[in-house]
Parts: sequence; structure tokens; C-alpha cells
Amino acid sequence: MARGEWRQRKLFSIVHGPQKNPPEHQEKHWCTRVQKTNGSRVMPDQQNLTDLLQDAKRIVQAHYHDLDEAKIDTVQEVLGRRMSKDALWRGVHPFNTQTGPTGVAEIFWKPVLRSFSHLQRREDIFFAGQNGTADRSQIWTASMGHLLGLFDTPFLGIPPTGKISMLRYAEFNRVRDGQIVETAFFCDLLHFMAQAGIRRFPDQRAAHLVQPGPKGHDGLLLDPQDPAEGRKTLHIIDRMIDSIDAANADPRAKTPKEELQENWHDDMIWWGPEGIGATFTIDRYIEQHQGPFRQGMESRVFNGHLCRIAEGAFGGFFGWPNLTLTNTHGFLGVPPNDIRADMRVVDIYHRKGDKLAENWIFIDILHFLKMQGVDVLAELGTD
Repeated sequence: MARGEWRQRKLFSIVHGPQKNPPEHQEKHWCTRVQKTNGSRVMPDQQNLTDLLQDAKRIVQAHYHDLDEAKIDTVQEVLGRRMSKDALWRGVHPFNTQTGPTGVAEIFWKPVLRSFSHLQRREDIFFAGQNGTADRSQIWTASMGHLLGLFDTPFLGIPPTGKISMLRYAEFNRVRDGQIVETAFFCDLLHFMAQAGIRRFPDQRAAHLVQPGPKGHDGLLLDPQDPAEGRKTLHIIDRMIDSIDAANADPRAKTPKEELQENWHDDMIWWGPEGIGATFTIDRYIEQHQGPFRQGMESRVFNGHLCRIAEGAFGGFFGWPNLTLTNTHGFLGVPPNDIRADMRVVDIYHRKGDKLAENWIFIDILHFLKMQGVDVLAELGTD
């Protein structure tokens, strides 16, 4: 049995009980368990929340399974099976914001399927949660891993290699009434370019790696999780965000190491995007990313998150944008300037015990650079 098919049947059995051949019509069933009062949504109780999370997981995993089988001439129809007609889809530059299956198919999936032969999703982390910001009735899933294929024809002006390539991705999907109504899809295009031999940032401070999933290989949360564990993870993520805000407000109150040690293990791993790279331990993280970032960027404004969720020992968030800042002293090779530029960011976290152990980061660096007049794709002859 294919890996995707196993997941689809696994998730079906979680919600509906074991069956030999789950009927297709039941795959789209959605248990509307969010209570309504005077037409407005309110937070579900714990059992209903668990059921909603499992339903959302099943729908998104079935969506991924079908995408693995999709072809150029079928991908729009495949997307339409579970995406609403007016679904909002956010992607990194140059894909940006799209509406519905047609827009998403044309701007992203058809070009990907033309460029990659035998495309498959290799998922390392998958979980679901109730939004910890904004509308708490929202149910989201989070997925992270790589899209793997044979890179056989040009993609965004990047020349093909004829070899395996892995497009690093993180994706959030909001599920409502049995459909995907909102998506945030981040992929690391600079990391992909590096695999094709185009090292736009050859002097990045940390390491270029094809990044693995969590150390324990336990990131696929297909089964229900202890709600207390998810609350604990979200609490630590919230506390970590508060500590960053405090450091921005008063950089001298604590040393960077003191700040980080409150919420991170000393042997933390920060799986950063291409251009910055991956780094290991608090000390090297400070040296290879936090220090240069805080020294280079001033007037940092946190704009908040559209989604922040956790389940079990995993959590994450995204914003659109998360940060607005000024490259006052030079960063990523861009000379100092006074332009207010945005950072769209995804963070995925793995907690061990009472602190965070691993962090996978996706930044829409192409968008951030273009706002400062540096168009990386135009350098390749496309945009």
C-alpha cells in the first residue's frame, strides 16, 4: 500500500472506525461540531474539538494523497475536491495571493508538475490545532517536509538538473464545514536554487543542508493527542514570543543567552532558510543568526500571526507579514537602506519537556529582498 493511501485509511479509521474499503462519499463528510449561538461560532468543548481536529486531519491528508496522484490536466479538478471555490491561498513570492482551485493550479501546481517528474510529498511533521489568535473557532492543520521529484524542465528560470531535487515546504490549511477555505504555503526557493548549483548567498553564516524532520521521527500526529500537551507547547511558544518582545523593548535587560535559555534547550537546532542556514546550540545560533539579524535590522515591528496552533509536542505559526523592519546596517548582502520591508515567516517548533528543542523556519526572503530593490528571479531572467 502506498504511503499516502495508508495515511488516508488510517485517518478514516480514526474518525469512522475501521472499514475495509472506505466509501468515497464519506471522505468528504464533515462533522460540524462547532456550536453556534445566534448565528456566531463559539469555541467547541474538548471532545468536540478533538473530533474537529481529527476530521480536519483526515480531509487534508486525503487532499495530499490526491495531489500526489495529480497530473497537469487533472490538478485543478483535484484541488477542487476539497478546496472551496473562493479559498484564500497565500504563497511566497512570486506566487503570492491566489483565490480558489483555478488560481492555485495555474500559478503553482501546473508549473511544478511541468518541471518535476514523479513528484511526491515527503512529510516530516503534521498536526492540527485550534487557532490561538484571532477567531479561536478556526481549525487549522500544519504540514512540513519536502516535495521531491526529478527536476527535468526549468522552474522559475532555474535550469533543470535531471536529478533528484527537494523543495522544502511548510503549509497551513484552515478547514471549515468539510472544505479547505484558507491556505498558507511557504517553500524555500533559495534552498531549491542551491541544489541546482545557484548559490545566491555563498557566504551565508550557517549551514546549507537538506533538512530532516524531528530527531525522534515522531512528527506525524495522525492520532488524537493529549490536549494538555498541546496547551503546554503553545504556552511555551507564547512565552518565547513574549521574551522576544521584551528584548526588542529593552535589549539590555538580559543577554541574548539569558533570554534564549528561558525557553530553549542549550543544544537547540534552528533549521533556518537558505541565505541564513541551519545552526546548532544556543551559542552558535546567537553567533550565526540572532546577532547579525538584530545588529542589521532596526525598528522591528511585530504585526502578529494569522494562525498559531499546537498539538502534542509540536506547534507553529505564520503571519502575513509577521514583521516590518528596516535594514539599517546591512543584511543578506543588501546594503543599508531606509526602506520599511516586510518579513512573511513560518515557524514550526518541537518541544522536549519544558523547553523548545528544534525550530524549522521559512522566510519569504525573495519578497523581503524585492521590497528593497533586489529581484533575485529577475537575475535569472524571469519574475
